[in-house]
Amino acid sequence: MAQISPKLLIPESFQVSRDDITGQIGLIWELIKAPLIVPLLQLGVYICLIMSLMLFMERVYMGIVIILVKLFWKKPEKRYNFELIQDDVELGSSNFPVVLVQIPMFNEKEVYKISIGAACGLSWPSDRLVIQVLDDSTDPAIKLMVEQECQRWASKGINITYQIRENRTGYKAGALKEGLKRSYVKHCEYVAIFDADFRPEPDFLRRSIPFLARNPDIALVQARWRFVNADECLLTRMQEMSLDYHFTVEQEVGSATHAFFGFNGTAGIWRIAAINEAGGWKDRTTVEDMDLAVRSSLRGWKFVYLGDLQVKSELPSTFKAFRFQQHRWSCGPANLFRKMVWEIIQNKKVKFWKKVYVIYSFFFVRKIIAHMVTFFFYCVVLPLTILVPEVKVPIWGAVYIPSVITILNSVGTPRSIHLLFYWILFENVMSLHRTKATFIGLLEAGRANEWVVTEKLGDAVKKAADAAKNKTNAKAPRKFRFKFTDRLNTLELGFAAFLFICGCYDFVHGKNNYFVYLFLQTITFFITGIGYVGTII
Repeated sequence: MAQISPKLLIPESFQVSRDDITGQIGLIWELIKAPLIVPLLQLGVYICLIMSLMLFMERVYMGIVIILVKLFWKKPEKRYNFELIQDDVELGSSNFPVVLVQIPMFNEKEVYKISIGAACGLSWPSDRLVIQVLDDSTDPAIKLMVEQECQRWASKGINITYQIRENRTGYKAGALKEGLKRSYVKHCEYVAIFDADFRPEPDFLRRSIPFLARNPDIALVQARWRFVNADECLLTRMQEMSLDYHFTVEQEVGSATHAFFGFNGTAGIWRIAAINEAGGWKDRTTVEDMDLAVRSSLRGWKFVYLGDLQVKSELPSTFKAFRFQQHRWSCGPANLFRKMVWEIIQNKKVKFWKKVYVIYSFFFVRKIIAHMVTFFFYCVVLPLTILVPEVKVPIWGAVYIPSVITILNSVGTPRSIHLLFYWILFENVMSLHRTKATFIGLLEAGRANEWVVTEKLGDAVKKAADAAKNKTNAKAPRKFRFKFTDRLNTLELGFAAFLFICGCYDFVHGKNNYFVYLFLQTITFFITGIGYVGTII
């Protein structure tokens, strides 16, 4: 039987370069580009442009409203009944409501003294204040230190209780829920919550409780966060820029227009009756604070944000801790949106426009669209259009809209405006993880309920540096060793390689000079990929 030539099995167009792998790949690319790649990429451009417009209109709306709020809206003290609770010689302390202060913590070796000391220093009658330290620590040594600190303050006459559980069921939500079940809490009207690194000023309760005491329809008073370590490194400066916009604009607008915003999980005071009416703390997502806020709002309760009432706290300064935090903050809202969207739609107590605000603005645009458009448009679609010149991105979508959005985002932190360009590049890198977490939350995949406590360093870094400089120590400071590979982040390195290839192609063949942005974004992905971001321990 005659042998069949391999040429008969290979299309003629491939025979000329069957030994040339590069040529074959090029031919395949040309075959599928026009009928498949170009239409799909063009569709991706259209979707990204629509998402960009949605985010742009949201930012412009927020910008207009915050200007109106600052110029014409009355301050919370005038919008609501507000009168400071005065000391009364005849009544004594009985005219002060009983307040519970909850401090949840988990292995907070470096910062536990900060929040306990600040809570014990609150200016409030001692017989009307109950402090509850909810310690879920797994390290016996840390548990002992926290307990001894509570005992130290109790010996000074402070009503402070050290509370532990047999397990960490429900994580923070479980601890808070368990704390409210204690018999000595039943006579408390309000509960203030502070994470282990938060340090409220002594007048915190005197400035916030009157809103709850004088207005029976208010469930929550939220204070603004301030950051004691914002200048520690570039990572903390980037976080400050993002969070300052959140507090300066998003929380302020939500409070002024709809009396609704997401509880930040700490530095806030709740009416305990509102918590109970909403169904209490639930651990079905990693954003138990937002969950409670939405459920309470659906029952008609109002929230007040006080931008002038500020509480000092600490930002995560290591990239690992920051990534875990951002995963939780991105995955949780998406997962909560999946679980509550129909409940919000069907609710009869909430007005139509408030439903639109919660579903579209609060959840869909800010918690989902903002992450996805940043990642897909600027890290995937735009670079791909360089490899497929048949697909065009209008200049208004690639440059003008992002520029306006970025400028509007910078209003919260004017002192860092010179870092704006690097903030854009870093936010693009983080959008990779936020988008991944958002999909995990929407699909309720494996890591949807992953809870990793954000590591706080307190003064540990400063103490270590001081010890290293102190040459009078008999022993040399301990050196921590780690493998370089432990710091590598493969996803970031992969995108750095992809963007570098696209940048090189644009440098050689492109006409829009996108390679300038692509090379800068490549550097940012690469630096993040090798772990040289934030404080390195």
